[in-house]
Amino acid sequence: MRKRLPKHIYASLLKTMKEDLPLEENVAEVVANAMKDWALELGATHYTHWFQPMTGITAEKHDAFINPTEDGKVIMEFSGKELIKGEPDASSFPSGGLRATFEARGYTAWDPTSYAFIKGTTLYIPTIFCSYSGEVLDKKTPLLRSMETLNENAKRILKLFGKDVKKVTTTIGAEQEYFLVERDMFKQRKDLILTGRTLFGAKPPKGQEMETHYFGRIRGRVANYMAELDRELWSLGIASKTRHNEVAPAQHELAPIFTNTNVATDNNQLIMEFMQRVAYRHDLTCLLHEKPFDGVNGSGKHNNFSMSTDTGENLLNPGDNPSENKQFLVFLCATIEAVYKYSEMLRISVATAGNDHRLGANEAPPAIVSVFLGEQLTAVLKSIETGEPVTEAKDLVMQLGVKSLPKFIIDATDRNRTSPFAFTGNKFEFRMLGSNQSIAGPNITLNTIVADVLSDYADILEKADDFDAAVDALLQKSVKENKNVVFNGNNYSDEWVEEAARRGLPNLKTTPEALAEFTSEKNVALFGRHNIFTPAEMDSRQTILLEEYIKTINIEALTMLSLAKREISPAIVTYTKEVVDTLTAKKAIGSIDLSAETALAEKLSTLFGTFITAIDTLETTLAAAEECEGEQAEANYFCAEVIPAMGALRTAADSLEEIVAEKYWPFPTYEDILFYV
Repeated sequence: MRKRLPKHIYASLLKTMKEDLPLEENVAEVVANAMKDWALELGATHYTHWFQPMTGITAEKHDAFINPTEDGKVIMEFSGKELIKGEPDASSFPSGGLRATFEARGYTAWDPTSYAFIKGTTLYIPTIFCSYSGEVLDKKTPLLRSMETLNENAKRILKLFGKDVKKVTTTIGAEQEYFLVERDMFKQRKDLILTGRTLFGAKPPKGQEMETHYFGRIRGRVANYMAELDRELWSLGIASKTRHNEVAPAQHELAPIFTNTNVATDNNQLIMEFMQRVAYRHDLTCLLHEKPFDGVNGSGKHNNFSMSTDTGENLLNPGDNPSENKQFLVFLCATIEAVYKYSEMLRISVATAGNDHRLGANEAPPAIVSVFLGEQLTAVLKSIETGEPVTEAKDLVMQLGVKSLPKFIIDATDRNRTSPFAFTGNKFEFRMLGSNQSIAGPNITLNTIVADVLSDYADILEKADDFDAAVDALLQKSVKENKNVVFNGNNYSDEWVEEAARRGLPNLKTTPEALAEFTSEKNVALFGRHNIFTPAEMDSRQTILLEEYIKTINIEALTMLSLAKREISPAIVTYTKEVVDTLTAKKAIGSIDLSAETALAEKLSTLFGTFITAIDTLETTLAAAEECEGEQAEANYFCAEVIPAMGALRTAADSLEEIVAEKYWPFPTYEDILFYV
């Protein structure tokens, strides 16, 4: 932009991007022309308004730059009007009742705070998406609104501390976990193709119990994949930084450098897309489901959250002496209070059918939302509560007892991998997100709840005659009232579940339980107060999320039935016939011990009977779901009735897999898929 735009246009656009100022009327036309020239030079022939509907993925409609001329030729044009506004059909996107099917007109509008990019032969322009009558139909618009309200309320606090900043931005670093499997294996598993996870699969002889895969040597094929993925992402301006093996076999992680939340959300969508796109070139398939394989760790997405000013100050940096850094303590306590006050909403923001397999399963944080601070900050907050002085931690030097090894300063706190919301030095790590979900929803919630508490703090402090005394009193009150959400121990333990209940922390174990709280009076008031969602938009999103849950489980159940009846049953019948034929042949010989063959035949027959019964039960249970009235009731039914019926069918099938000869089993097993070379 700096190279191609006139200086005054460039300066004006930067002000829009950096300071949230309105776009000047003359800017769009100049930017559009420069953008077109840049795109054409790089081989683009089309442009698209790239938006993020409530499907959780992205959407695009491509238009060529060409326009016909009177002499029958064409010219390459792109106007400011085309840059600013598009009109995709809005009838087939989820609206949760906001729009009727026949109300098809929708609008996309250029988001100048996020960078345009070129992919293939198309110029991609990030946009928001709304209906003809103005209802918000995407994830980008409320995200931008949430960033704006946090900016406004954070600046109110900073002004009281004598800081004159133009903008406060939330910054995100979204770590992305994923699995890579052989493409040929993937193509033989219809459950992976249709649902993203294995619906059947016996435990392999080896899983992750040897703990050798985490941070282990990266296989050559995977290393080549990771190298190409980095090159693709870097070419789009996405600064992918870290790559390594994760805990489960065939599982890996990519972490980008922090950037503002809006751009980070765009980037994460592209990261997921290119993970799958690049895998195809290496005869691999990238799985982004939260739990593709039972019995080994699933995949999450760690949302590292901080707040920064346009002057480069990190508002969650405690400095050398956090107990005396009152500005830091205000933002720290505001975040803790927000998590405590709106813990249900944070749980809701990560509620999906896939994520229910992870949360609380000794591989991811539980569904109980709590905050980890570490010993030093916990001691500081205790000092604020009691008025007793705290001894600041001195820099401790790690000495490893080997003269040739370097000495280094130990961090002030350890890390707690079991905490849902952990302070990690100068940021909070929200660890509950599922691997395939958009980070927009959780960050809309996070920005809004922190902004809400900052607004309350500002209201109090702006009226104070003695600012320092008012800050001290505010911090003490906040610590006393919100300390129950702070927990530094093992969040995986049964003891913590009991302790959390004593503290009054909600434990919304399943997605239907969580989504039932979405439109509570408290939550509707929160988002309405900050102009994020109207009550109708809240209702629509609750409906969409419930429908997504219902459809996901229904597709999985139907896929299970198809595989069970058309693939697994014939395999069992064929193998059983071989066992029985062998038994019959041996009987004809005379006095031969037939106990082994008889036992195997009986076991196959018994398990097959259980399997067929489980098929019938799942079919009956699934059919009864049609009698439910309303999305919430139907989601509750799928959770309470259909999922257990699916579990019973899987248990029966997995027991059969363990005794059926390998050559008869109709699709690759876990050991085939997870331990490829």
